[in-house]
Amino acid sequence: MSDERTTAAGGMETAYGFRNVAEGEKQGLVNDVFHKVASRYDLMNDLMSGGLHRLWKDAMVAWLNPPRREGWRVLDVAGGTGDIAFRIVEASQRNAHATVLDINGSMLKVGEERAQKRGLGDNVDFVEANAEELPFPDGTFDAYTIAFGIRNVPRIDVALSEAYRVLKPGGRFLCLEFSEVEMPLLDKVYEAWSFKAIPQIGAMVAGDGEPYRYLVESIAKFPNQRNFGAMIERAGFGRVTWRNYSGGIAALHSGWKL
Repeated sequence: MSDERTTAAGGMETAYGFRNVAEGEKQGLVNDVFHKVASRYDLMNDLMSGGLHRLWKDAMVAWLNPPRREGWRVLDVAGGTGDIAFRIVEASQRNAHATVLDINGSMLKVGEERAQKRGLGDNVDFVEANAEELPFPDGTFDAYTIAFGIRNVPRIDVALSEAYRVLKPGGRFLCLEFSEVEMPLLDKVYEAWSFKAIPQIGAMVAGDGEPYRYLVESIAKFPNQRNFGAMIERAGFGRVTWRNYSGGIAALHSGWKL
């Protein structure tokens, strides 16, 4: 079936939702999606998670537990609007420095405007670049975070290797992503909500349901918790674990550069 999840062996490189596309074509299609939804990105996450993404992100930052000292640096990838970066900086009592990296300029523009409004211009900088080719030297960051972004990266294995490369020894990797629902009945309810309601709501709210259809399908294709954990280990990370949220609707994976 076209809607079966990919495995730890890969398959997301050419999966644009349930459609298979030519190698190298996916990134451009994904970019178009996020140009369309950038101004309504937080609303989109509210729709797709029933507002729970805010709690999951708070839990992610709590597990990261950024220290309250100057000089600690985090790279937040695919985090254009600044949602995770701002939380981390605030949790560190504005001592940490966050670099927000996104391939999509529209998303970064939203984040930069939000950072200025919050007075976080000195704590957060924004870089337009590809997660598969990070423009930083080896061992630059104390932590690497990515929330609801890795399933949109064509070559996930390459992105994970890059995450490992730019982390300092002892650095932490955290990835929050929609995952496989592991509670009976909830999986059916969530599936019905995702495929029937979200594209229709997206069409009403944003005037275009197709970006939301892709996002729902990309969740269904993404490797489950165990398979994604295996990919993280293959990239070199140790002590790989994960926590399920809301019955597995989302999962937070953790790994360390030991």
